[in-house]
Amino acid sequence: MTSSRSRLRPQQPSPESLHALIVGSTELAGVEAEAKRIHSLLERRGHTASSLLASRSEWEQGVFRLNRQEGSSVAKSERSQRTSAADLVIVLGGDGSILRTARWMGYEQVPVLGVNLGTLGFLADFSPAEASDALDEIAAGRFRLVDHLMFECEVVRNGIAIHCELGLNETSIQAGPPFSMIEICLHVDGERATTYRGDGLIVSTPVGSTAYNLSAGGPIVRKDLDAFIFTPLNPHTLTNRTVVDSAARQFELVVPSPNAGSACVVDGRVITGLLPGDRVRLRRADPRFTLIETHQHGYYRTLREKLEWSGGLRVTKLRAASESET
Repeated sequence: MTSSRSRLRPQQPSPESLHALIVGSTELAGVEAEAKRIHSLLERRGHTASSLLASRSEWEQGVFRLNRQEGSSVAKSERSQRTSAADLVIVLGGDGSILRTARWMGYEQVPVLGVNLGTLGFLADFSPAEASDALDEIAAGRFRLVDHLMFECEVVRNGIAIHCELGLNETSIQAGPPFSMIEICLHVDGERATTYRGDGLIVSTPVGSTAYNLSAGGPIVRKDLDAFIFTPLNPHTLTNRTVVDSAARQFELVVPSPNAGSACVVDGRVITGLLPGDRVRLRRADPRFTLIETHQHGYYRTLREKLEWSGGLRVTKLRAASESET
């Protein structure tokens, strides 16, 4: 079900101890104390753990890149040593921490359990108070390994690939300064599909559908589906609406006349500025990002809690609280 080499298997308790890698940003308040607490919880259950806590800039410097021509890593020694021994990675932080960890693991993904030390947290789904129960569920085999689409974004200039990035959430083309409208031509499997005119375009995975895409008015797409979501930013043509297409296809974006500040962005990071004629190619990546879900934490529970889909119940409670005060 997953491309990782982890020994984790759902529905059957593991007779062996598991090794967890605990990661997080030192810039988050309480991350070191939480790492020690999780480490202790694991040891009391007969498991082992190691920690990798570093600043955000250090995480960015450790991003794993692949040399596609040779099929070998450029710089992966530390990452390989740490992830090859891990059965799961416990990420302390929010969704940004999970995105950085996914980039760092690169083409050798290990199942992730997200412990939310941030605010919203669609991917970092477990609170610190729930971590102990989650570890018990994992040890008992009561969990799911849910694979998620990752993508490769390649920027081609004058026929040469100048950047190739692995992403999880989205690629976006941003108009940038002087903030005039730009045109973005979309080609699908070599066929011209449409031309967007506006402030840019978001190409999101289902995992990223609850991030930038949702803020721009795009739809929520179940995160274990294999699809790309194309959401225009402030389109000049009002009939330009979000389109969802299969991730099995090849996509290419061309900006004939970018602004001076136009850029290609992957998972919130500017990859490169764009020049006339640059081609941004998107395709499904081989590795799959894998999240660990327990039976207490499912997809719709996460949406209900994070987006406050409580319907009239919340309104009723607020009204009752207001009336009690008066």
